[in-house]
Amino acid sequence: MTKPVLGFIGVGVMGMGMCRNLAQKSGCTVLATDLNLDNVRALADDGVVASSIREIAENASIVFLSLPAIDHVEAVCTGADGLAAQARTLKTIVDMSTSDVERSRVLAAALAQSGIEFIDAPVARSREAANNGTLLITVGGTAAQFSVIKPQLECMGSDVLHCGPTGAGQVVKILNNMVLLNTVHTLAQAFAMAEKSGVSKDLLADALSLGSAASFALKLTGANYLAKNVFPEKMFSTAYALKDLKLALALSETVELANPATALTADQLQKSVNAGFGDNYYPVMYRVIARSGGAS
Repeated sequence: MTKPVLGFIGVGVMGMGMCRNLAQKSGCTVLATDLNLDNVRALADDGVVASSIREIAENASIVFLSLPAIDHVEAVCTGADGLAAQARTLKTIVDMSTSDVERSRVLAAALAQSGIEFIDAPVARSREAANNGTLLITVGGTAAQFSVIKPQLECMGSDVLHCGPTGAGQVVKILNNMVLLNTVHTLAQAFAMAEKSGVSKDLLADALSLGSAASFALKLTGANYLAKNVFPEKMFSTAYALKDLKLALALSETVELANPATALTADQLQKSVNAGFGDNYYPVMYRVIARSGGAS
């Protein structure tokens, strides 16, 4: 059976590792593009072919997107020079970005009118997981759609879950990030309180890991970042974290449920952006909390 030609749009912090793994493991030709084509060219030895949106739309049957937000997804899919307008062999678009649920469903319906299937498959876990092919991927679509793209998704993720119809993958991803970000907000508050109380932050990280407060969020951010007051760029940034929490708040409105904890975390992230930390790893909210003496 002939292997399909695949497309990949968005070769950034997460997309680079994802695209590399897709090319190395799928056995398919992978055409890729990004605003920074140097990112794509860096994957040439892995079998990735630098291309354009037009070339991808004309030659690929399945296209994967890893883009910052739904605005970019919509533009790439249905813009004047987007995939749908230039499609020849294109049958399926898989959005691996974290995108607005309702707008994803509207986009899926619009693309269906052009004979193109749209599946949401956002990713969770870190840049390291993207590089290692160990992402969590939550998928929204029909069972038949899931079965078609699952082999390619398993090139990029170790846990690939079918969550339900269109939009369900985004719901699960948004809620995953909501729980994570709210937890890290509380951890940032705790580390600031420990410091002002004269307790070692390193000791706090160790102590919390031994008790019922132990969590993946603590393991990921505690000893390595919060305790060290180190929040690099080119990780999951404050600006991106805020974008994801705004998606969670929009979802709260859609399902008509109050969500005050998430609103507080979003407010703290906004204060961090306003303080100039928009590009830093989002637990940098610790610095704003420590300076102000409070979480809000």
